[in-house]
Amino acid sequence: MRRLLTVLLGSAALLGGMGSLGSVWAADKKAPAPAAGEIPKAIKTLHDGFLILDTHLDTPEHFSRQGWSMLDRHAVTEDGSQVDLPRMKAGGLDGGFYVIYTGQGDLTAEGYRKARDFALNRATEIREMVAAHPDQFELAYTAEDAARINKAGKSFVFQSIENSWPIGEDLTLLSTFYATGVRMAGPVHFRNNQFGDSSTDPKGKIWNGYSPLGLRWLAEANRLGILVDVSHASDDIVDQSVALSKAPVIASHSGAKAIFDHPRNLDDARIKKIADSGGAICINSVYLRASEPPSAELMAELKALGPVDDEATEAQVKARMVKMAALKAKYKFPPRANFETFMASMLHTLKIAGPKGVCVGADWDGGGGVEGFEDVADLPKITARLKAEGYSDADIQNIWSGNVLRLIAGAQAYAKSVVGK
Repeated sequence: MRRLLTVLLGSAALLGGMGSLGSVWAADKKAPAPAAGEIPKAIKTLHDGFLILDTHLDTPEHFSRQGWSMLDRHAVTEDGSQVDLPRMKAGGLDGGFYVIYTGQGDLTAEGYRKARDFALNRATEIREMVAAHPDQFELAYTAEDAARINKAGKSFVFQSIENSWPIGEDLTLLSTFYATGVRMAGPVHFRNNQFGDSSTDPKGKIWNGYSPLGLRWLAEANRLGILVDVSHASDDIVDQSVALSKAPVIASHSGAKAIFDHPRNLDDARIKKIADSGGAICINSVYLRASEPPSAELMAELKALGPVDDEATEAQVKARMVKMAALKAKYKFPPRANFETFMASMLHTLKIAGPKGVCVGADWDGGGGVEGFEDVADLPKITARLKAEGYSDADIQNIWSGNVLRLIAGAQAYAKSVVGK
């Protein structure tokens, strides 16, 4: 399980063909944020009164792990996970987008077939998790579902596609995924594919944005009412999405290039372009400072630990975490950003986009998390900081979920408007 190994290492920029890591170090000058237990009671009460949504939960990565359950409280230091129901309740997370992620592979008929089957299985795992706990979770299909499910005392589960490679060249599969509950999708991931250019492919761009098939993908997503996600996409795709999409777009887990100059982050002009068109940028807790490649000595010791895959038991995962922690201490690896840097990215984006153009997509269980902001139990810290910065309750509610729900509704409204045309 490549992404699990990435999480265990504590740096999303280590594995998976990330391309250039950049060279600008973000300033982590302020003191770390207070512990969750130090959040003032009034702020915690205020936070719990908001409808809290995160747009990028990679937690389905854990659903096939032996003995792992969303109902148990886990610890990131023990098994690498950052989201489960007890921690969601502690952090006030009412729901979000559970990701159908597929790492990029070959652009061949066989590659497409394997990716399709993997992604459909991941979608099934999400639905099975919900079906196994109907008193705690419910699938969400519309913007209105979020409030309704929350009022019923359950957590709402939207679904999204990170990397549309599994669609292959058969765009009817978008309808299949829509039927499973997918309401947001991005065309690419770390590498270019049949739909367009990635922001981080080391080979550079091949399509200058969307491919001809990618333009059809965009039109089909609009027709179905799937919210178009431009995170991971090249700048050209961002520009073309804003210009051509019939409904405003979202960047489900991105950050401000002004805080850290990385290809995955957005420059001020594109932040403004997305916001001015009615879209929103959901702030990520990755790509906040430069990383470093692990040393040859560290990589040798990591290799000696053996592989981590979906068959690993919880005991095996926890045993590995203990060894990983020892290696991190021994090699002082990796350097990490902190909560203040995460908030710097959010506050900068708020200055450019305004409170109607910002949301939260921290990339939990996909490499996210920084010092002082380790898992979803720490979410009240964002509310505390936004209040300290002078943002109104209405602004904060929009940042937490109002903007995203508006975008979901907008995508679906356009789809309804073209039915029968």
